[in-house]
Amino acid sequence: MSLGIISAKKLEKIFPIYAVEPDGLIVSKNADVSIAFRLVLPELFSLSEDALEQLHLDWVKALSVLPTGTTIHKQDWYYDARYEMQIDTSKQMNMSDRASERHFSGRPILRHESYLFVTLTVDPRNRVTSIGSTINRLKIVPKEINHQSAERFSSLVSQMERIIQDTDHIDIVRLTNDELTGTRSKAGIFERYLSLNPQGQPLLRDVDLQNGLRIGDKTCKLFTISNADSLPNQLSPGASVGGYSSDKARLYMSMGNTFGLYCNCPHIFNQYIYIEESKAVVAQLESRQRRMESLSGISRPNGVYAEEINSFLNETAAEQRRIVQAHYNILVFGDTDAELKDFAGIVSSCFSKIDVTPKEERYSLATAWWGGIPGNAGDLPKEEYFHTFLPQATCLFTLESNYRTSASPFGIRFVDRLSGYPVSLDLSDEPIQLGITTNRNKFILGPSGSGKSFITNHLLHNYYKQGSHIVIVDVGGSYSGTCDFVGGKYFEYTEANPISFNPFHIGETDVLDTEKKESLKTLLVTLWKSQSEELLRSEYVAISTAISQYYTYLETMDGAVPACFNTFYEFVDTHYTEHLKNEEVREQEFNVRNFLYSLRPFYGSGEFGYLLNSMDNRDLLKERFIVFELDNIKDHQILFPVVTLVIMDVFISKMRKVNGRKIICIEEAWKAIAKEGMADFIKYLFKTVRKFYGEAWVVTQEVEDILSSTVVKESIVANSDCKILMDQRKFANRFDDIARLLGLNEKDVAQVLSVNSALDPERKYKECFISFGGTSSNVYGVEVPIEEYLIYTTEKPEKQAVLKKVKELGSYELAIEALANEWRVA
Repeated sequence: MSLGIISAKKLEKIFPIYAVEPDGLIVSKNADVSIAFRLVLPELFSLSEDALEQLHLDWVKALSVLPTGTTIHKQDWYYDARYEMQIDTSKQMNMSDRASERHFSGRPILRHESYLFVTLTVDPRNRVTSIGSTINRLKIVPKEINHQSAERFSSLVSQMERIIQDTDHIDIVRLTNDELTGTRSKAGIFERYLSLNPQGQPLLRDVDLQNGLRIGDKTCKLFTISNADSLPNQLSPGASVGGYSSDKARLYMSMGNTFGLYCNCPHIFNQYIYIEESKAVVAQLESRQRRMESLSGISRPNGVYAEEINSFLNETAAEQRRIVQAHYNILVFGDTDAELKDFAGIVSSCFSKIDVTPKEERYSLATAWWGGIPGNAGDLPKEEYFHTFLPQATCLFTLESNYRTSASPFGIRFVDRLSGYPVSLDLSDEPIQLGITTNRNKFILGPSGSGKSFITNHLLHNYYKQGSHIVIVDVGGSYSGTCDFVGGKYFEYTEANPISFNPFHIGETDVLDTEKKESLKTLLVTLWKSQSEELLRSEYVAISTAISQYYTYLETMDGAVPACFNTFYEFVDTHYTEHLKNEEVREQEFNVRNFLYSLRPFYGSGEFGYLLNSMDNRDLLKERFIVFELDNIKDHQILFPVVTLVIMDVFISKMRKVNGRKIICIEEAWKAIAKEGMADFIKYLFKTVRKFYGEAWVVTQEVEDILSSTVVKESIVANSDCKILMDQRKFANRFDDIARLLGLNEKDVAQVLSVNSALDPERKYKECFISFGGTSSNVYGVEVPIEEYLIYTTEKPEKQAVLKKVKELGSYELAIEALANEWRVA
């Protein structure tokens, strides 16, 4: 039937919604009442197969409380959007921030909004047919609603709302009157649907139903699932994600999401469930089954149909299943006929992925579209539905949505792995505020070539821009570019200019607190004992006492004796040795001669006498980005662990004195300090740093090291609630051991092994897995503009090209911009 063109004026006359009550109750002219919700769904790829199954069961439980005659209409909008460049002209933006905004400007995404409309039909026994749809009427006379039924219905819907809210995965929020009816500046959901204008600007469009469906300049096609024969033999809440799954691990999404974000074109996915009176339906089906059985002798298909009905009735009785009616449709729309043809092909491909055979509607297109008006689900003709059970009907619900971006001011820019759209993710504060984590520490694991240093540079640079103080212990020159760009301090150990410290120096405003004593004790034990030697309790007490008495001695000298390793050594050799004699401390309890002999190389003119006696008490507290590059001594069995510990002492001093966030990032250097004798100190550092708004990061690439080190397991991994893993596919055959160590569940493993498995060849980026507290995780892309890539690169020819350009232009920032422009032209 051709309805011709429905003008905006005519649309107003036949519009099926009569009123929106102050409490948000939608009343149709047929006296149906509806309550509307916005759904905030979990992120795509964030749920395991078990979580999807549980979420599906929660939906079934929630919908089961609704009364007979209720229509559940879940409507999911998918529309094209683009990233809008955010250049703040009110303040001077960092060059890398400007470059990032330009890089992502115009980046497309399929934006998703999910709504739920719950409608109570006024007369379930007299449901609408195609002929009786209100779209066929010239004028609709409103009917009077039953207020008592509406109040009872509202109470049951509130019960459904609480069940959904308690899932911990979905936020469900009632739509306000402004969101339903709109304001002067923003269209409401009714107008948005009728004009196919998802962006929300007020806009009136005519509807042309002469040849299909045209709404303004939009051309539409409608694909329906209105017959059980169109569905595959088996339905399930979850479906394995092609491209991201492997024989070792499978990544899952909801089956309904095949028609969601994976259907990459503008469309609306409508899911309807009508709750019937089960006894009446059973009686009807039994009657039909007997009739088909009596006709089986005339036609064999009648007998097959009778057997199918009988099987359905048997399952209803045995499992106490609730019988419902279901209908699904996809309304796809485009600006041109050619574009619509391409989109229709995309939709058809999505149907084929899960063996669904849709019907492209022509004759019922208008009534199906009309029934999709929010609050007008009662107008969807009853012949468009098919019988099924409630669990099966909800299997095609879309259960996930776009990656969410954090509103936190401390967010780091990543990208959605499906579309490459930028999202902001807070790795530190928000997880604690949400109760997901208890500390901000991070454990970063990635084999060589996986982008580990690149991603860590990206994180540290962004933390620096947010005001953090950063200390890095490196053994490969991975952070020199970022340090040069931000104007930080870069210390590199060389024979001609070795790094020197004074861990015994305490500033005027400082005190000898527990942290300072602990770090000094650990340093002295490291200088004295080998890794295989055990530290006795009496030796621990003796060293602690020596440190306390040394600083008491310095106070009595009133500044005449400077605090350094040399004066500590002399104090132990004289005053403390005398104290031990007076206390009659036996040699087996504390061998002071052995202690002093082992420490002699660090005293005076000894081989390493320069290391711990610096009188240049450089104040590094104000320096916000410090890199200690120790590559030249990484194999030195004495210097490397000592220097690393002293650097950590520098950080502890900064941690106690400086306000704001502090980060210590230890690259492969952790292997030198992660020894049994230092386990307590490392554990102490990782636990204490959180009290001072600090973070301890450990970055490594060796899987064997983390599997074999007890210190790593008990001190580092156990106290790092944020775990970041790069591409681990080369370790897939032995990843079970790593997963157990890191506390990764089956879903986490699937996510980790999917990293970099389906990269977009048109973009240059890497992916990483990020887990918070073992409860929340996903995979994110790290994509930066050329400017930032040149800052972070560890490739030697590229670093040399940057340094050469710096010499030419005299500015690191100008050099980066100039080289980036040259690369773009090339």
